[in-house]
Amino acid sequence: MADSTKKKITVLMVGNPNVGKSALFNRMTGANAMVSNYPGTTVDFTSGTLIEGRQEYEIIDVPGTYSLEPRDAAEEVAVRMIRDHPDAVVMIVFDATKIDRGLYIALEVMEQGMLCIVAVNMMDTAHDKKISVDTADLQKVLGVPVVATTATSGEGIRELAEQIRKAQVADLDKIIKRLNGEIPDKKSVGGCGGCGGC
Repeated sequence: MADSTKKKITVLMVGNPNVGKSALFNRMTGANAMVSNYPGTTVDFTSGTLIEGRQEYEIIDVPGTYSLEPRDAAEEVAVRMIRDHPDAVVMIVFDATKIDRGLYIALEVMEQGMLCIVAVNMMDTAHDKKISVDTADLQKVLGVPVVATTATSGEGIRELAEQIRKAQVADLDKIIKRLNGEIPDKKSVGGCGGCGGC
């Protein structure tokens, strides 16, 4: 009975332009999408619904941005959406062939203290370019769930949807220490990559 009264959770899909966010959004929400203008702007955004494990999520495809220091109207809206939804889960979408670019916006978002999950998208393109991405290692470093996806084929979409509930607030101090080798590897928790959300 309690399940029917669960509050809808907002999920903001954030990432650089051209990382496949829209394809990922379509895979997660199906045909159930609505395009709107962000209040006071001419910038469009798309929202839709995902139901996973009796939990309803409102998925919002945030305009692509390279950083939280906006340089145009779309990036300004992206920053406003993040600031206007402090209780949202942020799904940070990476291009698997350009992880370094994704890390920049990811760390900026994590600085906001929001619940985060990472989707490393376009894994098929990375494979074609012979680029290897160790998502388990990335998860250990960031301390949040990391899921490999290919939106065009649907690979990893179910796991990504299931992992939203395990989103974590990243500890930037620990991330820096892990990157500097100051925190030794611990055994994975419950078989996942060690995000601590299991």
